[in-house]
Amino acid sequence: MNISSVYLKSFITRSCGQRISACLFTTDVKENIEIPKRIHRGPTDILRALESTVKRDYTAAHYKYHDDPYLIPMSNLGKRTFAMAQEAGRKAAYWVRQENADLFQHQEADPMIKSFAPKIMYNESSEVTIQDLNEVIEKSYVFDAVTIYKLLKSKNVDVPAVAMQQLLELLCFYNHEEPLLEDFIEERWFKQSFKGKERQRKTWKDGDLAEEIFISFDNPNEEAYSAIIQGMAKYGQVDRSWQLFEEALSKNLLLSVDAYNSIIGVANFLKEAYDLRWTFVLDMLSMMAQAKVKPNLRTLNNVLKTLSTMGTSKIVKENALKTLAEFRAMNIEPSLASWYYILITFCKERGPVSPILKNIMNELEGKDLQIKDEKDTFFFVTAMDICHHHLHDLELANRVNNLLNLHNNYDLIGDSYKESIYYRHYITLLCKTETLEEFMQNTYLKLVPHIYVPEPSVMLEILKCVEANDAVEYIPRLWSDVIIFDHVNRENLINLVLNILVSSENAESATLAERFSTIAWDIWNKIENQNENKINKISFTGEMLGKIMTLLLKNDDFEKACIVMDKLQNDQTTVLGVSSFEALELFVNHCVKEKLPSKAISCIQYAVDSGFEDAANLAVTLNTSLTLDETHLSKLSVIVGPDVFK
Repeated sequence: MNISSVYLKSFITRSCGQRISACLFTTDVKENIEIPKRIHRGPTDILRALESTVKRDYTAAHYKYHDDPYLIPMSNLGKRTFAMAQEAGRKAAYWVRQENADLFQHQEADPMIKSFAPKIMYNESSEVTIQDLNEVIEKSYVFDAVTIYKLLKSKNVDVPAVAMQQLLELLCFYNHEEPLLEDFIEERWFKQSFKGKERQRKTWKDGDLAEEIFISFDNPNEEAYSAIIQGMAKYGQVDRSWQLFEEALSKNLLLSVDAYNSIIGVANFLKEAYDLRWTFVLDMLSMMAQAKVKPNLRTLNNVLKTLSTMGTSKIVKENALKTLAEFRAMNIEPSLASWYYILITFCKERGPVSPILKNIMNELEGKDLQIKDEKDTFFFVTAMDICHHHLHDLELANRVNNLLNLHNNYDLIGDSYKESIYYRHYITLLCKTETLEEFMQNTYLKLVPHIYVPEPSVMLEILKCVEANDAVEYIPRLWSDVIIFDHVNRENLINLVLNILVSSENAESATLAERFSTIAWDIWNKIENQNENKINKISFTGEMLGKIMTLLLKNDDFEKACIVMDKLQNDQTTVLGVSSFEALELFVNHCVKEKLPSKAISCIQYAVDSGFEDAANLAVTLNTSLTLDETHLSKLSVIVGPDVFK
């Protein structure tokens, strides 16, 4: 083989390799790079993302409380007082800033943070413009808007019709009241509790600025009529709102859907009879159809609200379901408020049992719920009430609770009052249906006290369950909670705790006897050392003192038992009833053990005064167990008679 052939062969090999490499690393596919649209991120989105990865810590108190076990409030009253005290501090700081606005003119932030700047104060000498009026209306400063409007009118400044309409809507929405600032979270949280208990009544301010503005319009348009109708209906001026509604229709004005909704929402005030009420609602819906006013979710909820006030008849329930179907056909999906009205329509207190909540849960389970109506916050507390009292269904209650704790659904619990009622129903139902061990480990120790503080009625149910199961090992924890939750002024709780401790068959161990004795003496001190000026004072009863003495004697706390016995004997006029004979017998036996016949004779005297027929047997026991001198024998003879010793 010559050199030329070798060179040619190597050249061919090298060329083929290069071509193969080129084929391997070359492609004709063209990739289209699409840049995704920018997603707007809020200032707290990263924090929310991090928060979603952390589960709720049931052992930790709410972040608004100091992280100190000695400062964290445990009772409902303590939690409310603590939170409102903090809020009072914020309001005081807000007041100082407003009253001394000239001292807070420095601006450290750039650009300026308007929320940190003092609020502009307006008075009779202020120079104001239409722009100022528009700004305070936008910020919902009701009092400032009224002040600026009156200043403009006093200076004969023409206020544009648009600004007049916006001011009218502001006044109608808030009824001339200044809304609570968004910064005062705690006040709003606790204030709603009282608002929910109030029945709707007339609070509309007749003849105030809203009506003056409405009258000042030469020819009020549909927007003005809609605003005044909604305001009057919202705040109980029902008859006048209906008159204005009819007046607007007579002028062929096209009212807003919210105006129609407001009138439907007060149908139960306009019509008393159920059939007339439903006919009225149907007429209103027909008017909306003729005027080509498209209904919305509020329309659905107000129709269902009216139906919920119309008794328990079958036709009412059928109409409620038909209403849901009709609105769903218009692509209007129900909110939690809709389901709330369905629940109170089907599950009346004295009506037949309805399983409709199960169907509702099938609709809602697994969803991330959003608030769409102010009554949405009534759903969970009502659903749990129905699980407890109407259906007695533990499985369904757990489904409701799981839905509440899913995603951000807990925001829909409402306020402090609804939250407390919700857990009252839930825990009471679990206490009645689960085994005591499961209930204490999985529910009570998890939720109490940082999530929920049981009311006295709930503690009573738990103690009854403990009594039924003779599970006295839970009493020390429960009694500690009774003290922490400030329930020690409840006589029924104290009597039940004492009864459980005395009648328990599992309290023979020395450890339990010592702990029970501590609880008994704690009860003694709580009642004995009550404030003299306290209104609802607990008074000792003979039965209560007898049980306390029994528990003390079982732990050989004879000195403390003597104090209780002295109370029984010396305060018979103030102590209601008498001690049990068993407690007196146990005391006499310990007197024999301690060789104190004088104490035993005093106890026998009390037994005779209390009318116990077996008191003589105590004297015999004392005489046979101890060697008594003549003084002791003569006292016993006087108490029980000389024939006893023959």
